[in-house]
Amino acid sequence: MTAASITRSGASIALEEMHAAHNYHPLPVVVAFGEGAWVTDVEGRRYLDCLAAYSAVNFGHSNPVLVEAARLQLGRITLTSRAFHNDKLGPFVTALAELAGKEMVLPMNTGAEAVESGIKVARAWGYRVKGVPTDQANIIVAAGNFHGRTTTIISFSDDDSARAGFGPFTPGFRTVAYGDAKALEAAIDANTVAVLLEPIQGEAGIVIPPPEYLPAVREITRKHNVLFIADEIQSGLGRTGSTFACDLVGVVPDLYLLGKALGGGIVPVSAVVGNRDILGVLRPGDHGSTFGGNPLAAVVGRAVVELLETGDYQERAAELGARLLAGLTALVGKGVLAVRGAGLWAGVDIDPALASGRQVCEELMRRGVLAKDTHGSTIRLAPPLVISPEDLDWAVAQLAEVLEEFSTGQ
Repeated sequence: MTAASITRSGASIALEEMHAAHNYHPLPVVVAFGEGAWVTDVEGRRYLDCLAAYSAVNFGHSNPVLVEAARLQLGRITLTSRAFHNDKLGPFVTALAELAGKEMVLPMNTGAEAVESGIKVARAWGYRVKGVPTDQANIIVAAGNFHGRTTTIISFSDDDSARAGFGPFTPGFRTVAYGDAKALEAAIDANTVAVLLEPIQGEAGIVIPPPEYLPAVREITRKHNVLFIADEIQSGLGRTGSTFACDLVGVVPDLYLLGKALGGGIVPVSAVVGNRDILGVLRPGDHGSTFGGNPLAAVVGRAVVELLETGDYQERAAELGARLLAGLTALVGKGVLAVRGAGLWAGVDIDPALASGRQVCEELMRRGVLAKDTHGSTIRLAPPLVISPEDLDWAVAQLAEVLEEFSTGQ
């Protein structure tokens, strides 16, 4: 490593630390280039990306199909606002609705916007269709949830790092234990308009509910005339080995909340997807976004849908996910307490007596693997779906060696 390269890396981090708000604590790597499952830092060192920007880069860095779609649109028009129609929005929302088996799409930008939009749609449906008295609607959520960090969303979070110091909070939410369908049903009353859940809780550490849970939620919500909203922002679009995580247990929610991978890692694209009897409650002026549904986002989003239409990415995630889970499970008792996984998405609980999740991720980084910790002693693995079997095995081998080093005190 030359002095010049140290200066480039150090200077970049120093500028970020000085002028960017400290709302993240990133690993000390400065990424400058990415292709497929690999990224390269400013010093020319390559790393295997096992986070994929929290599933936003499901189809790999610089995916040639997505990059070419964006490149062609950049020379035409990128933004009109929704004050006018554009020629790319219609084809995008049609394709996405068909992929989800629904009728309508509300296009937005970020995942948190999709969640906020879903909340507004549920409340509007409750007042205008179900007949809930004005301002009395409530929504059931799950403990351990992560749906974003806007003020309304953190109002129903139980993560102190997201909540502390940001009150007062928005009313209208009831929290029940994740995976407990009886507790969920007991919390429903005449003014309940929706149940909002992650089919698999991502930020919590890839927490997978019992297989009977989501089908029970679907049955309960139908019985009580309550909407079932599935936040598939991290779990959807191929990550779990199916188009949606709900597909794994044969459940179709009333609304899908999508984001992250929908923009292909190129532009922020999110959406609420549902049928006309629900999304049709919105009237002009009820909700909006200057950038939501812009031509560039629509082109990239449609290209993402076309990649998923073949089923190849879903099949690849399922096959490689089984390989990943087998490799990680072999580490249980060797510094790993437990492993959970669905498709190419895994949560690994590190023995806290051995090391923290952050420490493990730092050592993996030094070995050329990028991953992210959560909740102290858990690390998440979510490589791009284009990762090769050999690279996947290599990443697991690096984790095994890191754990061995911690256990021997090297």
